Amino acid sequence: MRKGFLVIISAPSGAGKSSVCQGLRTRDRSLRYSVSCSTRTPRPGEKDGKHYHFLSKDEFRRRVRRGEFLEWAEVHGNFYGTPRRFIDEATKAGRVILLDIDVQGAETIARRRRGDVTVFILPPSWKTLERRLRLRRDSSDSIRTRLANARGELEAAPRYDYWVTNDRLETAVDHVAAVIEAERLKSARHGRKKIL
Repeated sequence: MRKGFLVIISAPSGAGKSSVCQGLRTRDRSLRYSVSCSTRTPRPGEKDGKHYHFLSKDEFRRRVRRGEFLEWAEVHGNFYGTPRRFIDEATKAGRVILLDIDVQGAETIARRRRGDVTVFILPPSWKTLERRLRLRRDSSDSIRTRLANARGELEAAPRYDYWVTNDRLETAVDHVAAVIEAERLKSARHGRKKIL
């Protein structure tokens, strides 16, 4: 059986990582998506269990104590975590899992797991990133915080396996899909399979 793996996708807020993940899932129904847990307030249109598992801070802390997260971190004043059980079961079954995660979480997972793939989504320019954040209707304070954090997040890009610039969403999705297909074809993912 082919080995499953994570495709860890990170980017500064507003660079389009969630849109890229959605485009990939629409195109390839075999991909699974890891829904993270968060203590932040849902944005308009977000649904619990689809965009995030929205938790209270108390419930989040209980799950941390029980060891239910592969990683967790405080980002922009809220807690975010990746449910361990889903990842373990899906990759064991040979699935490719998309994980939309911040750079802190990506680095934690990379230290704990081998064979996963990391992709950093870059905005085409700083000006475009700022414009995208303003279109999301976040508060002015939130936009300032996210722009300040973006500089540090961009410094993490050299530690990723692949870079994809999201200038045009469809092209960015094409590029990440090509990465996933190439990774699926790696001989190391097929174990000791008899060739002929």
